[in-house]
Amino acid sequence: MNVRIEASWKDALNSEWDKDYFIALTGFVRERYGQRIVYPPAGLIFAAFDACPFENVKVVILGQDPYPGAGQANGLSFSVNPGVELPRSLRNIYKELEDDLGCLPPSTGDLSGWARQGVLLLNSTLTVDAGAPASHQNHGWETFTDAAIRRLAEDRENLVFILWGSYAQRKGEFIDRSRHCVIASPHPSPLSASRGFFGSRPFSRANAYLASKGVEPIIWGRG
Repeated sequence: MNVRIEASWKDALNSEWDKDYFIALTGFVRERYGQRIVYPPAGLIFAAFDACPFENVKVVILGQDPYPGAGQANGLSFSVNPGVELPRSLRNIYKELEDDLGCLPPSTGDLSGWARQGVLLLNSTLTVDAGAPASHQNHGWETFTDAAIRRLAEDRENLVFILWGSYAQRKGEFIDRSRHCVIASPHPSPLSASRGFFGSRPFSRANAYLASKGVEPIIWGRG
C-alpha cells in the first residue's frame, strides 16, 4: 500500500502497510472522511511523523485522540493552530512549563516548534469525528501507533518518553527503561492535573537526561 508519510517513517513502518488491520483501518478512515466531518484535515493525519523524522526523534509525548472541536486538531498531540483558543490541557502544560523552567511558553498553541527540534507529538488515535471524542478508537490506530513506539524503543537509544495519564502509561509499558528515560505523571487535564501533573517537571527532567547523553536539549519556551 502506498502511504503518504515522511520517508524515514515509511521505511521504519514498512511492515505495517500491507497488514490486514491497516488495510481495514484505511477503509474505515476513507469512509468516515467521505461521510462526515473528521479531524484533523486529511492531509494532516500523519503530521506528527512528517514534522519529526524517525532519526530526529529525541522526545515522545503521547496523547490519546485529536481534539474534536472545529479548527483545533492539527495532527500534533496537544497542539492547536495559531489563533485557536488554548484547550484546558494545553493551558496546564504551559503552566507547568513556566513553573518548571521559568520560561515563557510558546506564544500560541502551535507546538510545531517542538516537533522540529525532535519532539514526536503522537496521538494514539490519529483521527476523530467532529464533536465525538474517542469515535475512532478500536479501529486499528492503536495498533499502528504501538508499532511506531515499538520501532523507536527497539531501534533507537536514549530517547525520552513522556507519558501523561494512565492511558499513555499503559501504552508505554513495553519500553525498556534501561535504554530510555520514561517520565510518567497524571494527565494535564483539569480533572487530574492537581493530582501530580503540576510539579512533575517533565521538561527539565527531559532536558537533563538528553544532556547527560550528549544530546542537544529541547528549547521548550521563549526564554
